[in-house]
Formats: sequence, structure tokens, C-alpha cells
Amino acid sequence: MKQWVDRIAVAFGGLAPRERLLVLAAGGLLALALVYLAVVNPILGAVERSGRRLDTADQQLRVMTRLRREYDDVQHRLADVEQRIRSSSRGNLRTALEMLAGKANVKVESMEPQASPASEAYRETKVEVGLRSVTLAQTVEYLHHIESSPQVLSVKALRIRTRPDLPELLDVTFTVSSFEPL
Repeated sequence: MKQWVDRIAVAFGGLAPRERLLVLAAGGLLALALVYLAVVNPILGAVERSGRRLDTADQQLRVMTRLRREYDDVQHRLADVEQRIRSSSRGNLRTALEMLAGKANVKVESMEPQASPASEAYRETKVEVGLRSVTLAQTVEYLHHIESSPQVLSVKALRIRTRPDLPELLDVTFTVSSFEPL
């Protein structure tokens, strides 16, 4: 290695002053380019990557905040429903549905009990209700009475079909669930 350095020093010493200046300028530019490539460019890349990571973290924070709000809202609604179930009046689901149908001036065509999955905290009773030849207003009023009943009732699986013979009348089938604590 020393031989190479000695050869370069001898060659540099044999140059004219103007050539030495050009070699020093070229060497300086080469040194600046190496410093830029080895030091400055990696630092700039790291700054850019950290900016992108910051943007990603901010976006993830916004998503987590939104999810937390949604979770809290669902927990609050769940607590309200559980409180309603614990404090609601108890009664036979079929009897309650017949009484509500009378309030809405609707004749119930059929009521079929449905199997419901077992739960550790609540007993669910399900009934499929069939209405034939009812108006939309009667249907809405009946469903409103069911949803606003003091007994905790939930309408599920609603199917509405127009009648082929009388298009202004509907055939409606839906499932109603009631819940009681165990």
C-alpha cells in the first residue's frame, strides 16, 4: 500500500502547478460526492422514511380512536339493552304479539315458534309471524308497536311481498324474538 502512496506522491510532484490545481479540484469534487453518497443521502432517506412512518402512525391512531369510539358506543348500547331485558315485563310472546296486532288492526295469519340458540345469560324465544293481505301502513304500525313494546322484542328476518291479485296489499313474514334473563 505504501508503494502506491509513494507512486502517487511522485506523480503529483511531477505535475505542473496548473495540473496540480486541476487534480486537487477533481479530488475535492470526488470527496464531496463520496460524502454526499455515504453520509447525506442516507440521512435524507432516513428522514423521509421517518416522515412516512409518522404519517402511517397518525393514520393508525385515527383509526384506533374511531374504533374505540365505536366500541364504547356498542358497549353503551349493549348495557342499555341488558338493562331493558332485566327490567322489562315478562309474558308470553305469542299473547303479546296478538295483543299488539289488535292495537294495529292487523289479523295475524300464522305464528310459528322457532328454535333459538342457547345463551349463558338470556333465554330467547322466537316466533315467526305471517300476515296476509295487509297494507303498508298496517305493517309499519304493527312493527312500530312491536319495537316500542315494554317487553323487549326484536324484529328479525323481515320479508315483504306484494300480492299478485291485489298489488296494493302485502304478504309479510318476520321473526320476533323476546329475551328474558336466566
